[in-house]
Amino acid sequence: MNFYGMDITKNLKLIESLKGQLLLSVSALYSEMSSETCEDIRPVAIDTLSDIIIISYLLSRRLGIDYPTLEKQISSKIRLGLLEEHETEKYFGDLSALSRFRSHQAGNAS
Repeated sequence: MNFYGMDITKNLKLIESLKGQLLLSVSALYSEMSSETCEDIRPVAIDTLSDIIIISYLLSRRLGIDYPTLEKQISSKIRLGLLEEHETEKYFGDLSALSRFRSHQAGNAS
């Protein structure tokens, strides 16, 4: 097998691993949210949601999507949600808050 073939195989294995990790993280969050013994979901939510976000970024890169392109698409979807008055925006202003947060973070990165 040539080096190119080994890279493709490694990439495919990593994609499959990331997909499994993503499913496990989503499953863990759902399980905890439905648990009758969970008194405070926040620590689990912070841990699993941060895993989901990181895995999503890593998976995008393995699929040939660079981080700036992913960031642009996320920003576009936030703007679209604002324009279409997504229910989280309409009732709670979540997309506006997310947009301000991302703008603030981008300002601090420079």
